[in-house]
Amino acid sequence: MATRPASQALLLTDADAGMMTAVVSAASDIALVIDAQGVIREVSLGEEAAQDLAETHLWVGRRWSETVTVESRPKVLALIAGTQGEESEFTGPGVTRQVNHPIGGGLDLPVAYRVVPLRSGGRILALGRNLRTLAVVQQRLVDAQQSMERDYLRLRHAEARYRLLFEAVEEALVVVDVATLNVVEHNAAAARMVGDTARRMVSRPAPDLFELESQPVVQALFSQTRNAGRGEAHGLRLAGGAEVRLVGSLFKQDGVTLLLLRLVPANAAQARGQGGPSLLDVVNAMPDAFVLSDMLGRVLSANQAFVDMLQLPAGEPVIGQMLDRWLGRSTVDLNVLIGNLRQHGVLRLFPTTLRAGDGQTTAVEISAVAVVDGPQPCLGFTIRDVARRLPAEGRSQRLMPRSTEQLTGLVGRLPLRDIVGETTDLIERLCIEAALELTRDNRASAAEMLGLSRQSLYVKLRRFGIHDPSGGAAE
Repeated sequence: MATRPASQALLLTDADAGMMTAVVSAASDIALVIDAQGVIREVSLGEEAAQDLAETHLWVGRRWSETVTVESRPKVLALIAGTQGEESEFTGPGVTRQVNHPIGGGLDLPVAYRVVPLRSGGRILALGRNLRTLAVVQQRLVDAQQSMERDYLRLRHAEARYRLLFEAVEEALVVVDVATLNVVEHNAAAARMVGDTARRMVSRPAPDLFELESQPVVQALFSQTRNAGRGEAHGLRLAGGAEVRLVGSLFKQDGVTLLLLRLVPANAAQARGQGGPSLLDVVNAMPDAFVLSDMLGRVLSANQAFVDMLQLPAGEPVIGQMLDRWLGRSTVDLNVLIGNLRQHGVLRLFPTTLRAGDGQTTAVEISAVAVVDGPQPCLGFTIRDVARRLPAEGRSQRLMPRSTEQLTGLVGRLPLRDIVGETTDLIERLCIEAALELTRDNRASAAEMLGLSRQSLYVKLRRFGIHDPSGGAAE
């Protein structure tokens, strides 16, 4: 028998047709009439389920167990057996069981069935509810949970790398909450330097780590760092008696403003100062920018020239930021830099651009080196402003490149579109000059030779600055 919509009467011998229609439309999305051998004799669909269950007309004449997936067949057989008086975990008064029907596209359609025995012929009525919407919601929930687990795993790995790097640094570091001035965390080097108070450092006010005489200077340093993003104070004494130089940097994490404090022993600074200026002092005073980063391009240290080139607002930190935030037209430039440094160890005169905090770009030239044998592998960059070397950006003011070497030298300084434009201009100018030379500066003949109108040729002559040596054009 063919599939009938719910609006039509079911041809049942032991039930009123109108009653069965009402049952199907009100209590189920699908109704199956099954004989004593488990063969589907009739199928009726509710209006809302007609699209998902469009293939059910093919079920008529087949066993019910053949229309479900392999894992659902025991449930179907047990449901049928339960109507015949046999006990099963799948049967009982009002019991509903979910089975899956394979449909097109390799998908399964979940349907919750409840069986009702009819009065004659051993037939049963199976009433089903379409669970596709519920299955879609459940799958979205599973996908969301898996995505959260992956994000959580990546976060744990990043936290582990951060913790390993934080503890491996030989310099004493302390992180302080700006709002409360309490210590948030510290590394092992800071614990060793502070001494007996190390166990009580976390959640303790940071000024309490210093002697009373030094605490006003520490408070002033915190205020300076909050306003300017960086501060430094000398000649401070810890509560344990050690004399240190304190360097503070401002940064934000998860919406909380924090201070990174570096505790530099005074004897180290004195030892460094013996015998004249140190290399660090020279680097800090260099007119060219110098940046020290980790192997991924995250800034570990920078001199004042780099900060001046960025022109950042007061209080915005540089330490801890990725270099590609300012360096290069995109992340490609930094990736090329780091890739070459990892492969060759050194890179010279790499042309790129530097984006300042106000959005202005500056042409720069970078030389860099990779140091992988030290306690912490790092990358060193010297950045030189070469904007004064380059011609003005306007096309009319730029010098025309006259050779392949000059054109390839534009790679990294100009986008590909502008380089192609430069190449086109070069070819046009060479062709116009050749035509004028062949026609002995007869512009009418040169225009005809080039396939241009004389007006177009005059426009190009003015554009490229080509003039007749005699002061006029021959016709």
